[in-house]
Amino acid sequence: MTSEPNFEDADAFYESLLDAHQGLSREQSESLNARLVLVLANQVGSTQALLACLKVAQQTGDETL
Repeated sequence: MTSEPNFEDADAFYESLLDAHQGLSREQSESLNARLVLVLANQVGSTQALLACLKVAQQTGDETL
């Protein structure tokens, strides 16, 4: 699992993510997040890598990765 920043343009992605949530209800926003996680998990493909990412996400909480 890569723990160093690996974005081509993190700021642009973050802005697009915020834009995607614009005007959504909380429920719609949560649904979008869930779908995005599944799409990204499919892109990664490796269960081992996904479990490592899940473990890091659980440990870091609100801290920046």
